[in-house]
Amino acid sequence: MALKRTALNAVHRAAGAKMVDFCGWDLPVEYSGITREHLAVRTAAGIFDVSHMGEIEVRGPGALALLQYVTSNDVARLQDHQTQYSALMLPNGSAVDDCVVHRFAPDHYFLCVNAANTDKDFDWIVQHNSFGAEVRNVSAHYSQLALQGPRAVEILAKVTEPQPADLKYYWFRTARCCGVEGILARTGYTGEDGFEFYFPPDPSAHLWNALLEAGAAEGLIPAGLGARNTLRLEAGFALYGHELDEETTLLEANLGWIAKLTKGDFLGRDVLLKQRNQGVPKKLIGFEMMDRAIARDGYPVWVEGKAVGKVTSGSPAPFLKKNIGLAYVPPSGAEVGREIQVAIRGKIAPARIVSLPFYKRPK
Repeated sequence: MALKRTALNAVHRAAGAKMVDFCGWDLPVEYSGITREHLAVRTAAGIFDVSHMGEIEVRGPGALALLQYVTSNDVARLQDHQTQYSALMLPNGSAVDDCVVHRFAPDHYFLCVNAANTDKDFDWIVQHNSFGAEVRNVSAHYSQLALQGPRAVEILAKVTEPQPADLKYYWFRTARCCGVEGILARTGYTGEDGFEFYFPPDPSAHLWNALLEAGAAEGLIPAGLGARNTLRLEAGFALYGHELDEETTLLEANLGWIAKLTKGDFLGRDVLLKQRNQGVPKKLIGFEMMDRAIARDGYPVWVEGKAVGKVTSGSPAPFLKKNIGLAYVPPSGAEVGREIQVAIRGKIAPARIVSLPFYKRPK
């Protein structure tokens, strides 16, 4: 089957990006090197093509009731033009997917979901739509660019109306960027300040090139999936299919803060209530390697001489200059400071559990 392509595919290839198959999409993994791109986002700015992400629109008088039932967070708390990190839930307390919910109006919501899960998410929402809401997969109507980093706001200010500086974190509005109308949200997946812009696909190349030109003096460079992954790992963000899956509950994944158990009934609530009262069988921890070894995804994790789990995400952390990872271990072995081991190609390498997130941007 042919790989899907974003509207910027030819632009990435012309720029010499290294392309990979990511969830059935032909996407850039790096342009000038993962470390350079990672450090640019931490110190200046990077621009990502994330047009592969899915968008689902939920409208009508039953929209709020539907989303309250299928997502974990409390959608009723949102004001117009506010966004919310949440999860689409299964009855076992785990996630169909994680997502960002945007409220346009009390009867109009817009979900950004993971590319690999878009069709599954849409079908799941429709399957549980006993509320009469209108649910549409509108992914083909949007390209999405993410401009991330401490200089993102000053770059956007040159080419965006209204001015982006007064847009609060996790809020959004309609805006015009480089002459293109779209939805500008102060959100992201890097641990830095930044923005995500949703807009019709046709002007994608114009917008990409115009933003790179506007940000050149501030050090803006294109960034690929490789840096996106190392940035989110430094920030301690979960990645679906790694830290989150259909067998791992939100409480096990340290995402109890997006499970609003007092909002009323929702899918998986009973299981989460039971785990809150009785405890979880496993817990997500962050660790850093104590030597130069690199813990990669899938490597076995040992606690007190016993294999207890696997690394869910592991890599070098370019900004922190450490080798870090996430893994699930029994709660009895999850305290910060505890030494654990990672089996790397038949050898045992020492690591230490540390507090999450690994990196937190300065205010």
